[in-house]
Amino acid sequence: MNTTTASPTTTTTTLQLGRASYFGSRSLYDWLFALLLLGGAVFVWQRYGAAMDGYEEGILIGAVPSLIALGWFWGPLRTLSLGVGAASLMAISLYLRQTDAFGAALAAAEQVFLLKYMLSSQSAILWMSVLVFMSTIAYWAGLLSGSDAAQRIGSWLAWGSVVMALIGTFVRWFESHQIGPDIGHIPVSNLYEVFVMFVWMTTLIYLYYERHYATRSLGGFVMLIVSAAVGFLLWYTVSRGAHEIQPLVPALQSWWMKLHVPANFVGYGTFALAAMVALAYLVKTAPPRSLWLGLVGVPGAVLLVLAGFWAFGGVSPEISQALLKTMRMLGGCLALFAFTIVARGVIGARTPAPEVLDDVMYRAIALGFAFFTIATILGAFWAAEAWGGYWSWDPKETWALIVWLNYASWLHMRLVKGLRGQVAAWWSLVGLVVTTFAFLGVNMFLSGLHSYGEL
Repeated sequence: MNTTTASPTTTTTTLQLGRASYFGSRSLYDWLFALLLLGGAVFVWQRYGAAMDGYEEGILIGAVPSLIALGWFWGPLRTLSLGVGAASLMAISLYLRQTDAFGAALAAAEQVFLLKYMLSSQSAILWMSVLVFMSTIAYWAGLLSGSDAAQRIGSWLAWGSVVMALIGTFVRWFESHQIGPDIGHIPVSNLYEVFVMFVWMTTLIYLYYERHYATRSLGGFVMLIVSAAVGFLLWYTVSRGAHEIQPLVPALQSWWMKLHVPANFVGYGTFALAAMVALAYLVKTAPPRSLWLGLVGVPGAVLLVLAGFWAFGGVSPEISQALLKTMRMLGGCLALFAFTIVARGVIGARTPAPEVLDDVMYRAIALGFAFFTIATILGAFWAAEAWGGYWSWDPKETWALIVWLNYASWLHMRLVKGLRGQVAAWWSLVGLVVTTFAFLGVNMFLSGLHSYGEL
C-alpha cells in the first residue's frame, strides 16, 4: 500500500530590528544644514542680541528649529535656505563697502554692478517678476504641447522666482534699516511687500505639491494667479511708487503684525492655489454648457452691471477708478476662462486624475484654513494693542470673518457630508472671489481702521 505524507506548511515571520530612528536616518547634508543654521543664529545673537527685545529673541530662537524641521521634512528647502542666505549676505557685504551717516550707503545700488542688476531689493524683485511670467509661459507651452521638457523649464523658472523674491525681501529688510533711525522693519507692512510675499509663498507651496504628486501639469494654472499678482505689483510700483521704503505708521509698529501677516498669507496663497486647481478640475470634468455659463456667463453679467454702474451711477472719482480696475480684472478672467474652455480637450487629457485634483484642493484649503485661523486670532491681539479692542467690525475684519466662515463651511461639508467633485470645485472658485475682495476689494471700495492699506 502506498502512502503519502503531507508536509506541514510553515509560516515564517520576519522581524525588522534596528530600524533607524528619525535622527539616526538624517544624512550628512541634514546635519550640516542644521549646524549652519545654528552657527548663523549664534552669530546673530552675538552681534545683534543687545538690540533685540523679547519678541525678537523669541522669533530667533523659534526660527532655528522650525527651519531645521522644514528642511528635514522637504529636502529642497535646505538648498533654497542656504542659497538665499548666501546671496543675501553677499548683497549686504557689497552695500557695507560704502557707508554714510546711518550705515551702508544705499547709493551703491546704482553703482555696484551686482547690486544694480541683480541683488538690490528692487533688482531682485524685478527678476522675480520676469521669472514668474516666463515660468507661466513655459508651463502652458508644456501643457498644450505635451512637452515634459517645457514644463520642467517652467518648474526651474518658478524655483528661480522664489529665490529672487526671497533675496529681494531680505535685502529690502536690510536696506530699510540703513535709511534712518526707526525706519527699518520686516517687509510685510504694505501692499507692495505683501504681494511679493504672496508670490514666493504661493509658488513655493505649489512646488511642494508638484513634487509630492509627481506632476507639473498644474503649474500653468497656479502660476496664472501668481502672474496676476505680479501684474498688480508692477502696476502698483509704476503708478504709486510703492517700491519706496516708508516709515511705519503707528498702527503697524507692533510685533503682532509681524506674526499676523505671514500667517494670513499662507491662507491667501493656499486658497488661491486651491481655486486654480478647482478650475483645472472643472475644465477636466464639467460639461461645456456648465463651464460657459459659470465661467463666462456669470462673470460677463457682473461685468455688464459694473459697467452700467460706472457709466450711469454718478460715482465719485475714487470709486470710478476702483470700478475700472475691477472691470479690467474681470475682462482678463473672462478671456482666460474662454480659452481654457476652448482648449479643454487638450488640457483635460494632460492634467491629473480628478481624484488627485480633489485631494490637492482639499489639502490646500485645510492648510490655508489652519493658518488663516491662527492669523485671525493674532489679528485680534494686534487690534487690542493698536485700537483698544479685539473686534470692531471694521470692514477688513468683517470680510476676514466672511472668508473664514466660507472655508470653515467648505471643510465642514467635506468632512461631515462628504462634499466632493464639481460642487466643491465651484465653491472653491467662489471662495477665491470672496478672498480677493477681502484682500483687495475692501481697500478699493471701503475704508476703516485699515485705511493705511487703501489703493
